[in-house]
Amino acid sequence: MRAAVYTSKDEPLAVRDVEQPHPNAGEVGLRVARVGICGSDLHVKEAGNFPGGIVFGHEFAGVIDELGEGVGDWRVGDRVVSLPIHHCGQCEACLQDKIGLCERIVFTGYSLDHSGAYAEHTVVPTHSLHKVPDGVTFDNAAMVEPLSVSRRAVSRTPIGKDSVVLVIGTGPIGAGVVQFAKIAGAAKVIVSEMSEERRDLAMAMGADAAIDPSAEPLLERIEQIAGKRPDVIFECVGVPGLIQQAIEIAAYEATIMVVGVCFDQDHFHPNMAVKRELTLGFSNCYMHEDFAAVLDAMASGALDPSAMHTSTIGLDEVPEAFEKLMTTKTGCKTLIDPSGGAL
Repeated sequence: MRAAVYTSKDEPLAVRDVEQPHPNAGEVGLRVARVGICGSDLHVKEAGNFPGGIVFGHEFAGVIDELGEGVGDWRVGDRVVSLPIHHCGQCEACLQDKIGLCERIVFTGYSLDHSGAYAEHTVVPTHSLHKVPDGVTFDNAAMVEPLSVSRRAVSRTPIGKDSVVLVIGTGPIGAGVVQFAKIAGAAKVIVSEMSEERRDLAMAMGADAAIDPSAEPLLERIEQIAGKRPDVIFECVGVPGLIQQAIEIAAYEATIMVVGVCFDQDHFHPNMAVKRELTLGFSNCYMHEDFAAVLDAMASGALDPSAMHTSTIGLDEVPEAFEKLMTTKTGCKTLIDPSGGAL
């Protein structure tokens, strides 16, 4: 089969023929219909600390085309998505059925043993599968994984009908948070985003307002729009200083949920948070219930992520597109169609 393969941090991904994986017991083989290019994939290549030969791709949807032994009710032809999680089943998180928090978690697409979906075929365990409802396109289904991150973050906050919600950053996760905050019933959802393109995306996803914090005083504009400070703030960027910014503009007894992944040391002033009796939380990954809720919301029409879809490319276009995305942070979600238009 053909796949886009990581070789090193200094070379573009290479599209080449590789051996097709086949399912073992409890697994199914998928023909990949769509797979998203994730910012994490870009960071992994930039860091260069993964082995050459891995195939990225953990945001995917496809069709079952091969069955391993003991796969239960799954059938060839089923349209599915999969949690890209390989968990140990023995740690504290796994024993509490919090598989996304497994202490020894391995994600599909980030090891030689669990090849990803920048390829015509991949293999997944049946315990990770969810059926794609009729009427949900493969384009949308391939965005279930990042949207599940957004959904989990929103589900862990106390959003009510009077809540003013601020979303800092509207990459794919922030864009999903906008829609799920609206679904949760927030009175106002406001976005802070320096990119004009992503402010436009936020509005297309249902935000009530989008502010450029480099051009306008953020708190003043929020109060003009909503009449008060934000009750719930989502930090979806992962840049040092943004937690402190959220603390400074939050309402009394507000909740700050950190979703952006910051790899650098950060600091903030706890005294200010104490004075306002703020709740500071962190959200990571997802569980089965998040995948199920996202698929249900898509099927009902409550969730429409189509504005996030920037473009769809074929496997041969992946190396050039990947390199471009590493240097120019434009668009939101680029999808790969390894089937060549067949699915």
